[in-house]
Amino acid sequence: MGKKKDFIRLERESVIPILKPRLIMTLANLIEQSSDRAEFLKLCKRVEYTLRAWYLLQFEELMQLYSLVDPVHGAHNLGQQKLTDAEIGVLEQNFLSYLFQVMHKSNFKIATDEEIEVANAGQYLLNLPITVDESKLDKKLLKKYFEDHQYEQPPEYADKYIIFRRGIGIDRTTDYFFLEKMDMLIARCWRYLLRKVGLGRMYSKRRSKHLNKEEKKCYPDDSDDLYVERIRLENMELSIPNLLSKTTIQEPTFDRIIVVYRRASPKGKKERSIFVKHFKNIPMADMEIVLPEKKNPGLTPMDWVKFLGSAIVGLVAVISSLEMPKADLWFIIAVVSALIGYCAKTYFTFQQNLTQYQNLITQSMYDRQLDSGKGTLLHLCDDVIQQELAYVNMNDEIALKTKDLVSVVVMVNCLLFHLHCVRVDHVIGEKSPKRWSPWSASMKPTPLKVQVVLASFSASP
Repeated sequence: MGKKKDFIRLERESVIPILKPRLIMTLANLIEQSSDRAEFLKLCKRVEYTLRAWYLLQFEELMQLYSLVDPVHGAHNLGQQKLTDAEIGVLEQNFLSYLFQVMHKSNFKIATDEEIEVANAGQYLLNLPITVDESKLDKKLLKKYFEDHQYEQPPEYADKYIIFRRGIGIDRTTDYFFLEKMDMLIARCWRYLLRKVGLGRMYSKRRSKHLNKEEKKCYPDDSDDLYVERIRLENMELSIPNLLSKTTIQEPTFDRIIVVYRRASPKGKKERSIFVKHFKNIPMADMEIVLPEKKNPGLTPMDWVKFLGSAIVGLVAVISSLEMPKADLWFIIAVVSALIGYCAKTYFTFQQNLTQYQNLITQSMYDRQLDSGKGTLLHLCDDVIQQELAYVNMNDEIALKTKDLVSVVVMVNCLLFHLHCVRVDHVIGEKSPKRWSPWSASMKPTPLKVQVVLASFSASP
């Protein structure tokens, strides 16, 4: 692609992306004695039964509350209860409280304004500006929740909808991208002209300030943070082979995204439904496709400025040529042809982007949307059990070898790195006064530490 590298800095997460059977069997195989291995497998089953029983009442309460705000049957269920508006409001806030607790237990995080800004800083497959029609969204439900729970710094969009995200992945697309490369060339020429006339400084300062805030434009060194590379056409090295051959672009993705929102109430009717939608593998730069109540896309203001500016310049050039004593016919034909070509290029580019947008929306509905409503809540309940079970099994297994909390953290991280090359922000215990950062200098899984941990399991207790 080119010599310039573009890395995004992301905070490591505490989610363990390892399937329960693999984790349990790998831990069991580390135990040398067959009798101890059998006892450990029994312990894992007892732990799972205990966790499911522990969370059973909470999950049932969550599902009962959701039955009252379900977009399909919620209105009918509320009609049977004959509750007042104040009582319904209390139940809605209780549902949100349970939902946020389950999200936290499942290691989902609320997407911050900075993450949204970094995600929207680049372009991937979606090249149209997508905005939310705020008039179609309710602004009271979520606002009241954050006010009542005194959330430290809710995102700016939190009064209209909430975006939960978990996990980081990579998405790659290979194609010729002829129109996109043409747009890139025009954009570079446009910025070059602006710099020549002295109007490019404002754009450069604004862009550099934004990138310095959240993006790292160099090779990442040994760091506690996670760096994911973006490969974009904007950073491509200009050459004839690159312009005419297939190009692979790469964008980090959010492995899971859950969007929670409520539509605005129509006139004469109180809206009580709460929508919960679950998506997978959403590219960060195309995250707009999961937003609720999107407006129909159109030409951007910059497109209109370029379009009208080119038309005015072409018209002035033609009139000036006609006013000359001896008009140059070929010059007039060249100007008119260039103007018509630019207008046609703008139109066909917009139509292609609109088609791509419709394809992405269709794909998000059928391929990338996992579930919605009750199905999403059932997924979350199962995620809570899986994450808690993984933590408890590893903590209990390693705690048999050591009594020191820091040593447990080191050994857990070494095992995770050995099993799945996973680096997480591991937390031991819900009431732990401190979140242990496993990737400080003393806790990184060096090969020697992994070897020592594995050897400790083979040794007799």
